[in-house]
Amino acid sequence: MPVARQSRIWPSGGVHLWPSGSTSRAHTHPRGHLVYAAGGVLSVHTERGVSVVPANRVIWIPARSTHHHRAHGDTDMRIVFLPPSLARRTPARPAVFLASGLAREVILTLTGTRQLDRGARARLHRVLVDELHETHEQPTHLPEPRDDRLRAVARILDDNPADGSTLAALGQRVGAGARTLSRLFHDELGMTFYEWRTQLRVCHALVLLAQGHDTTRVARFCGWANPSSFIAAFTAIVGTTPGRHRAGGITGT
Repeated sequence: MPVARQSRIWPSGGVHLWPSGSTSRAHTHPRGHLVYAAGGVLSVHTERGVSVVPANRVIWIPARSTHHHRAHGDTDMRIVFLPPSLARRTPARPAVFLASGLAREVILTLTGTRQLDRGARARLHRVLVDELHETHEQPTHLPEPRDDRLRAVARILDDNPADGSTLAALGQRVGAGARTLSRLFHDELGMTFYEWRTQLRVCHALVLLAQGHDTTRVARFCGWANPSSFIAAFTAIVGTTPGRHRAGGITGT
């Protein structure tokens, strides 16, 4: 049965149940907040790029940061607004963190039906921020290139993540040498071309898995020669295998 779009919002957070393919308009909030997908997969689009948020990740969005969301698969989206005193302990830019088992349970409690007094809510907020500080930022954020030549490369590979062209071949298509593009990837995005392309492919894979495609098909569509190499790359970035991810398995810290 299709999931109907539903929302419950209150001053400290909210819950959105979105059917697959639903999107929000671009918007901002006066307070910084955490976004978590208790089910399904979210892509969160900000001025700095796209973050894909499966069930073992949580994204921080600072106050007044323009963003919009898209649901891949029927998605249970949870939002937790942080008070300014705790928001100051978080990055000044959007960031993706591992959602430990404890962080996940705190988010579900803060956005659940249980009635919490102000003191209990404040204590849970502190625990949640402490948990995020214990984890490193996670590589399911795909930074947005600024240079026109990098943007052109990004469009080519976003349209066809299975494209296995070398950087030199892509450079011929966008009018830039391989060394120039390599330097731009390092200087603008803080990673090599091959690291960036792997992250792009994994981001596409997360979306396809949420849509119900099997591992073999996802591996082929995203440019891996065989499922085993896809599983290894996916596990290295997401922290769990594609099979466990599709089944809803969540790793710990």
